[in-house]
Amino acid sequence: MASTNMPFQSPPSWRPPQLISPLAGYAFVDEPLERADPLRADAAALAALWPQARLLVLDKDGTAFTGEDRQPLVLTGGEVGGGPGTAIFLGLRGDQAWFSVEGSQLALDAPGRIDLREAALLWSVADASAFSFARGMSYWHSRNRYCGVCGGQVQFERGGFVGRCQQCSVEHYPRVDPAVIVAVENRGRLLLGRQANWAPRRYSVLAGFVEPGESLEQTVVREVFEESKVRVTACRYLGTQPWPFPGALMVGFSAQAEDDAPQVDGELEDARWCSVEEVAAAIARDQRDDGEGMRLPPPISISRALIEDWYQRTAG
Repeated sequence: MASTNMPFQSPPSWRPPQLISPLAGYAFVDEPLERADPLRADAAALAALWPQARLLVLDKDGTAFTGEDRQPLVLTGGEVGGGPGTAIFLGLRGDQAWFSVEGSQLALDAPGRIDLREAALLWSVADASAFSFARGMSYWHSRNRYCGVCGGQVQFERGGFVGRCQQCSVEHYPRVDPAVIVAVENRGRLLLGRQANWAPRRYSVLAGFVEPGESLEQTVVREVFEESKVRVTACRYLGTQPWPFPGALMVGFSAQAEDDAPQVDGELEDARWCSVEEVAAAIARDQRDDGEGMRLPPPISISRALIEDWYQRTAG
């Protein structure tokens, strides 16, 4: 824990690390805030940063307050007054602190609201990444107001990153649910599936949550077989994406599989092997939808990045 007698100092010339991954273009991973963990325990330092701090204001449903231009509402702690209180400390951008606050706690209205998916398309990369972080933390707070051990009320500390039960003193920490998402290939084909509740004609790579006592590689094998009866023979890690809908971390893989015919009996309503030509047509269809044929996930998602990575490697 940092001493409250020493001011926090950012590493000189701090900048987000370069991501080493063949995947690119998806949202919520680039230009992150500096998390500044030592500041979370320094209430005096957070209070001093508050007047000039940038606030992201979120509604209870996880949408963000915006101006008339659909951009994030520009609001500082000094304009709100008081101190951080129950605001969540997100980190630093340069010398400016960023906090997330719940709109119901402020006597404030705003022209609009925006959800995270739309913000990923309209906001800057840095602001969308900060919103992703804020939404995940806000969801965790909303689902952990009472202790899962004794039922006592939880009070949040350390800038919102620790929930302490006021009855039994058990500490609760932010939860992230890991899930694998896999581009499965065989003989120059890509395995794609669709769920019944998706937009019409939309297909994507297969995904599923990691279970207790299971490695990521084991999850890849199990989930692909459970959803399609296709047997994976090898897999390779490619990259990750935080996906706060509500609190997942998508871990992307490519995988090779046996020459099995896909079968569905459960979560998916269809699964099929797709050729390079079919995937190329689906990518082109984003620009001009002809009302027919397969459509792919939006570019903000790692699922789309996995599909395009497979296409470039296979078609090239």
